[in-house]
Amino acid sequence: MSKKVEWKEKKTSLGNAIIFSVITLVIGVVVGANWNNIFGGFAPYLGLSSKSSSSSSSIDWSPLNEVYNELSTSYNGDISEKDVIEGAKSGLVNALGDPYTVYMSAETASDFYDDLHGNVGSGIGVEMGLRDGYVRVLRTLPDNPARKAGILAGDIIYKVNGEEVYTLSTEEISNKVRGEAGTEVSVTVVRDGKEHEYKMKREQINNVSSYVEYDGSTAIITVTRFDDDTGTMVQRMANEFSDKGIKKVILDLRNNGGGYVSAAQDLLSLWIDGEPVVLQKSKHYGDTTTSARRGKAILKDIKTIVLVNGSTASASEIVAGALQDYEKATLVGEKTFGKGVVQQLMNLSGGSVLKVTTAEWLTPKGRSINKEGINPDVEVERSYEDINAMRDPQMDKAKSL
Repeated sequence: MSKKVEWKEKKTSLGNAIIFSVITLVIGVVVGANWNNIFGGFAPYLGLSSKSSSSSSSIDWSPLNEVYNELSTSYNGDISEKDVIEGAKSGLVNALGDPYTVYMSAETASDFYDDLHGNVGSGIGVEMGLRDGYVRVLRTLPDNPARKAGILAGDIIYKVNGEEVYTLSTEEISNKVRGEAGTEVSVTVVRDGKEHEYKMKREQINNVSSYVEYDGSTAIITVTRFDDDTGTMVQRMANEFSDKGIKKVILDLRNNGGGYVSAAQDLLSLWIDGEPVVLQKSKHYGDTTTSARRGKAILKDIKTIVLVNGSTASASEIVAGALQDYEKATLVGEKTFGKGVVQQLMNLSGGSVLKVTTAEWLTPKGRSINKEGINPDVEVERSYEDINAMRDPQMDKAKSL
């Protein structure tokens, strides 16, 4: 059933997000009436070393003391020390305004690592991403609850179990959709200005990082993310190409949000022999160059097409940019996302993790990726209508080249 609703484009404001973060910081950072006296004991909870504590001594925390004093004497409710500490950590990080520098609680960090390694558990089988200010369905996975129920690519995720979630991040919505296999979840989407509610039972989702299909003498390698073993998996596939008489490779990086740079390095080593594949510039860690491994480039002379779109990001943009720079492949599709920054994972006390932007990536020829993206050599659009009708003009073009 569906009903007509008044639906307006309402993009999440970064300014509002920063304001909210600052409020969170104000509420959370001060856990006593005298911040300066307790900062040394509180610093470990923030994941701050003695070095970072000393460097923060120049910050005047007294305005926060003032706010906390007012809260502690006027707030009509209990103040949880645990919640205050967690709020402080999140607030300190969110106030930077960098969408890629993130504080993760122990539970969130565990989910993050599960995502990175494809251990998505049970869910409904959708890939989601931020489009036009909303988290939308990018595609539904075959033989999974979302596709069976009728959810379509392009749908805006509006509610989960009756709770409005359309202002939340992709990760936050994904966490709400997941759950124990066999349990029911209600997802309300907005499509063409109308709400559509779907009730589904969660199922175990199989989410490998890469797989290969064959179309005559063409091998189609799909890489969904760059996991620990992605490079090794693709290398095993490539070792069979000669025996199978493969003349062309299509590397599908669409909707690949990235992963480990080392996995991207391993993959690129199949085409590039020992040459630089990504340049890294960092304010605190210096500039470095990552090169392909030598003696692995068994695909360096084979015709290669790379499929990209607006959800091709991070490590997958490194791969696309390097192959384009060395003229090892023709890029087909749409401009990539433009996430060319490096995050370092820093383990904190209690199992929490800080993901910090530490550097920027450039292609081997020095092209900036961040906020710029990689332009395809052959531009081909694939609409939501195409996806829902199982049409793929980008793949069709790749096969024709």
